[in-house]
Amino acid sequence: MEYFICANCGKKVPFRSFGTRNRNHCPHCLHSLHVDRSSGDRSSKCKGLMAPYGRFNKDDGEHMLVHKCTKCGFIRWNRIAGDDDFELFKGLNTVKDPR
Repeated sequence: MEYFICANCGKKVPFRSFGTRNRNHCPHCLHSLHVDRSSGDRSSKCKGLMAPYGRFNKDDGEHMLVHKCTKCGFIRWNRIAGDDDFELFKGLNTVKDPR
């Protein structure tokens, strides 16, 4: 399978996109799933919906999306992808860099 179905909006999402190595959120609604404890490990038992919580820019200007799990409150940040809905991203609150 070369895509997944978004658990939030139900749209088909390709695994690959310009500007990112690993797709981890929907470009249409910016939601994700809480599947990792550490990036890429797929070891979280939570499996809750990760809602877009905010945004920040790294020192080099790269745009970062912040997710918060609606089930357990876990917070994670990720690079935006080239096909993400940038207007939706810009509408998120700017947050302090959580790193």
